[in-house]
Amino acid sequence: MENDKFIVGLDIGTTKICAVVGRKNEFGKLEVLGMGKAVSDGVIRGIVTNIDKTVNAIQKAVSDASDMAEVDIANVIVGIAGQHIKSTVQHGSIIRKSNQDEITIEDVRRLANDMENIVVPPGNTIIHVMPQDYTVDYEDGIKDPVGMSGSKLEADFHIITAQTTAINNINRCVKRANLVSKDLILEPLASSLSVLSEEDKEAGVCLVDIGGGTTDIAIFYDNIIRHTAVIPLGGNIITSDIKEGCMVLHNQAELLKTKFGRAIAEEANPNEIVSIPGLRNRPPKEISIKNLAAIIQARMEEIIEHVQNELVASGHYKKLAGGIVLTGGGALLSGVAQLFEYMTGLDTRIGYPNEHLGKCKIDEIKSPMYATSVGLVLAGFKSFDEREETYRKRYENETVARPENRMKTNDLASNIFTKMRVKLKDIITSDIQEDNNY
Repeated sequence: MENDKFIVGLDIGTTKICAVVGRKNEFGKLEVLGMGKAVSDGVIRGIVTNIDKTVNAIQKAVSDASDMAEVDIANVIVGIAGQHIKSTVQHGSIIRKSNQDEITIEDVRRLANDMENIVVPPGNTIIHVMPQDYTVDYEDGIKDPVGMSGSKLEADFHIITAQTTAINNINRCVKRANLVSKDLILEPLASSLSVLSEEDKEAGVCLVDIGGGTTDIAIFYDNIIRHTAVIPLGGNIITSDIKEGCMVLHNQAELLKTKFGRAIAEEANPNEIVSIPGLRNRPPKEISIKNLAAIIQARMEEIIEHVQNELVASGHYKKLAGGIVLTGGGALLSGVAQLFEYMTGLDTRIGYPNEHLGKCKIDEIKSPMYATSVGLVLAGFKSFDEREETYRKRYENETVARPENRMKTNDLASNIFTKMRVKLKDIITSDIQEDNNY
């Protein structure tokens, strides 16, 4: 049972570093046992710029999550994002010895392994290799080739690369925090696990995760990841615009955005005014809510234009029956879904990370702000491609069924007897030690 297995997701974001401890319950739902977060001062637009500050924040977040869950944390699954993330579609192929034998899981894996060795630009490292459609002997559009006959197996692969130095800096921070990174996951892929259903991915959907430093995009169609991108604009750039436009302090600008901000200026009341404390020995400053909304809308429109460009570049803009799903802290901005609908012409909704959540004692975790954190935990239990899980189970069954892997009766009896003998020896040794201690 997986409910005895704990997974810890570590989201190293621009505004916060969050650690989430979770396990699967008896119904297959994710049960969040603990959560910790800390202010992220050493990360800018998804890239670690200060090792010491990032390490301290990681240690605080993990310590809080560990105390709440009452478990010791050693291994984590880490998220990665940033402008340096690049994605391309590459074509690969292999020639099989016989076109009469069935295509096996080993053939599929050999093709995928070949793609992991392709040449990438200097200073970059492949972090994800995800198959899209397969082609068998020039018959294309095949989703699962295992069991078919053919001599030539081809496929288009979605290849995601990251800057090697950015990966090394993240791993260095995790290691200095006395943790082990078990896997490095692209953050929009993690978010997709927590907020999207299988129906969404099959119909076609664009996930837009608006974080503090970046806006991450993942496009799915026919249950397969088709396009990913990272836009170097997020909630922090909106805060900076408010700070400059209204001439206020940074923390005041952030409060104005979260409490009074709107993405559509026309919906703001022109007579509504908010008063904020002035600087030392100066009177309070009055801010027009309509002017505030105009500043926010201008920057949000720029972000949406970038999203629109990625939608067109993906080639699936007109195929997304599921529309757009917004998540991340920026999705909480009033009117942002309506603005996306108006500018893109696609149905838009807010995505909450409760798609796979079970009973949870931490209500805060259900906010779009924690979609990536929850998704990282889910990534430890399931893969992004449902075919991978099917292949794993099929491979295990085939391995067990092979004659060379079947244990003979005598060998089985001998093995059981050996284990009993070792157990008995441990009991006797333990009793002798207790008598000596006494």
